[in-house]
Amino acid sequence: MRTAAIAPIALPALVQGADAADRTRASTRRTASEHFDYVVAGAGHNSLICAAYLSKAGYRVLVLEGQAIIGGGCKTSEILLPGYKEDWCSSTHGIIANNPLVTRNELHLERYGYEILHPEVVIHFPFADGASFTVYLNDVERTAATIATVSKTDAETFRHLAALRAAAAPKAPDGPAKTQAQAYLGTLGTMSGYAAARQVWRSPQMQAAALSGGRFSGPSGAELGTGLQALSMLAHVGGRPLPRGGSGMLSVALGRLIEASNGVVLTNMPVTGLVIENGKCKGVECADGSRFLAGTGVVSTIHPRQLLTMAPRALWGDALVQQVALMQPELAMFAFHYALTEPPRYNLASGGSVSSPEAAVMDDPASIFVPNLDAARGELHPDDYPLQVCHPSVVDTTRVPQGRGLVKVQGYITYDLKGGPGQWDVIKDQVADQVVARYLKTTANLTPANILAKHLVSPLDMERGNAAMWRGSVHGFDNRYGAFAPYRLPIAGLYQTGDCTSPGGGISGMPGRNAAELILRDQGREIGQVVASSA
Repeated sequence: MRTAAIAPIALPALVQGADAADRTRASTRRTASEHFDYVVAGAGHNSLICAAYLSKAGYRVLVLEGQAIIGGGCKTSEILLPGYKEDWCSSTHGIIANNPLVTRNELHLERYGYEILHPEVVIHFPFADGASFTVYLNDVERTAATIATVSKTDAETFRHLAALRAAAAPKAPDGPAKTQAQAYLGTLGTMSGYAAARQVWRSPQMQAAALSGGRFSGPSGAELGTGLQALSMLAHVGGRPLPRGGSGMLSVALGRLIEASNGVVLTNMPVTGLVIENGKCKGVECADGSRFLAGTGVVSTIHPRQLLTMAPRALWGDALVQQVALMQPELAMFAFHYALTEPPRYNLASGGSVSSPEAAVMDDPASIFVPNLDAARGELHPDDYPLQVCHPSVVDTTRVPQGRGLVKVQGYITYDLKGGPGQWDVIKDQVADQVVARYLKTTANLTPANILAKHLVSPLDMERGNAAMWRGSVHGFDNRYGAFAPYRLPIAGLYQTGDCTSPGGGISGMPGRNAAELILRDQGREIGQVVASSA
């Protein structure tokens, strides 16, 4: 079995036929003296979305990315073996489906290679005792039938709650039924996920499924205000869309749009400083000494804790400095990637087997507390941490060689171990072996012999690979800490977007669109008019 290196692979994401580093050097010489209206520091999906809207508005935009591949946590490349296109971090694109970028097709990303798949089998929940649930796209009854193999009571509850959610939906007719449904769901949402799951579901398997599936982004079910995690399987019935070719195709499509609009995207160009003149941000400096000036403004997606070191403290103001000082990291994440001889299959409790693009694994609902307690103590007990297992190649065969498989096992875990985070370099392989052995037991067909190559990313590796993933936080949709940076920063001409601006992380794209909307408004323009005139 081959162990893939941690270092990023420099694949030409936007331009074919040239090494990424050589392209950067050549492009830097060409662009250093060119005029740009906006310079964007960082190429995560939110900053790319912001840059795309500005480009559509007719502004000339330069995007500078410190890594060899654009996308931040939204990128795909061959980190394992040739022909195995693996998502580095994010995989599903369900949240962004509610963004006007998608609902109104404002950027027409399909023209640039962004195509969404809607798998019929959405997600599978296997258990060590042989029980299992399967969620089917827009099919409450078929999903409930799998729940009934374990608990007929929970299956009936599932049907009832599906009707309740439908009655509470914004588009549902107003009346007593809608009011009562919204009140119930509102009360449920104020509870902890753990308490809500115990109240709603009778079987331990259903409680565990709700909590493990609800933990994919955001705080653990131990926290107050996470009660709707108890309904996560119902949310999954609505689907978990997948981009054909990988999550990173969103970033690639955005980069292509920017370049097609006379913008420039440079990789291997980490921004290390801001150019300040007369109290206004006029551009940025990169690690190699290059300076790029912006005629109108600079957009940052750099983590605020790092950004505040790039200009004199007095320019930021006390309010922002104090706000950033209160920012906390989310629980850190690991991501263990494996190339396989074949795709995973799962046994069904009713007989036969199923292939699913995603699985969620946890046996004991009480284990939802364990990662948080371990983080507080600097310990690891990964025997039953909730696992999110992504294998989109089951439905998107463009990602793997014919007949092969690809699996990403990820979850939340301790960053600051006893002895310091550097201990991850010592124990990473041991932890990965323990986690993947636990996962393989839930499959119908896989053993360690099926693993062709692995690429292991610890929380420390997350931070090393992307400084914005401070302390191994990948910025799930976690709003507990609330201290988001403002979109318009105290230094004139400087804007912020990305996971540290409301509504937070995940592949929602809303921080990117929100930033673009604000920037355009500062120029006396409306985003709706811009997209209408450039359609």
